[in-house]
Amino acid sequence: MSMICQTTIARPTAISGIGLHTGQRINMTLRPAEAGVGIIFHRKMDGHTVSIKATSANVVDTRMATVLGKGDVRVSTVEHLLAALSAYGVDNLNIDIDGPEVPIMDGSAAPFASILEEAGLHRHPQSRKFLAIRQPVSVIDGEKRISIIPSRFFRITFDIAFQHPCIALQQRSVKVTSAGFRRDLAPARTFGFLRDVEMLKAAGLARGGSLENAIVVDDERILNPEGLRFQDEFVRHKILDAIGDLSLIGYPILGHVRAFKAGHDVNHQLVQKVLENPENWQILEFSENDLEKSLQMAPQSFAADLAFSKA
Repeated sequence: MSMICQTTIARPTAISGIGLHTGQRINMTLRPAEAGVGIIFHRKMDGHTVSIKATSANVVDTRMATVLGKGDVRVSTVEHLLAALSAYGVDNLNIDIDGPEVPIMDGSAAPFASILEEAGLHRHPQSRKFLAIRQPVSVIDGEKRISIIPSRFFRITFDIAFQHPCIALQQRSVKVTSAGFRRDLAPARTFGFLRDVEMLKAAGLARGGSLENAIVVDDERILNPEGLRFQDEFVRHKILDAIGDLSLIGYPILGHVRAFKAGHDVNHQLVQKVLENPENWQILEFSENDLEKSLQMAPQSFAADLAFSKA
């Protein structure tokens, strides 16, 4: 039932933190939303509010993070929050925010997972729509590559390669579930190189960046005194980012994503390419009979069986 019904949170919840680039204190309130509303950021500024739906059509920048915008109004660094919402199956949500970027928190999605668990989830009686990949779609941009192929589940296989002794080659493949996300992906923090951080700060960016909200590496070592949360924390965070970026496709995905050195830019290009070629995918929606039947079946096996039956 949890997989096939549209979902929002059960009660409002709030979270505050520092913006990675502005260094400003930013406050967010998450509020329940009706079925079919989607995920909407309500940016409060100068005495008025601008609403921006979390969809690929509203992506305006992917250089330093994924940025949503409408006109001159921006909400940046949305990917960690969106990853948590996607993994927990939250389809509809109002997000009130009083600054230009989602708080970076500790650089991971764990704080967002925690507030979703505290708020609880509310299932709408309306069914979810899934985007099922039917034909492979690929994007190649220099060394960066990302593709998506048909699958019964949403799976991501990611490879990274850095000329650095603490990172080197890392690869991980995960089937995206709420439990797996909370345990294996949500705690993985964003990372950066000391030389890049210094350059960003000189340009007036990364004003809120610190060892408390990012893994920072110099030419030889990790500077964070506590070290890593996972041996392969770097590739885990890349998968986390991809979950958030790909959620902007607008539907839960049934497909296997394979990525090499991918970032926000090619993640967004893949979403665009998928949506521009509807012959490569199909929207699946569960009927009332399916909803009734699901009460007697394990949600995961039922969703898989239905996906196969409509293939």
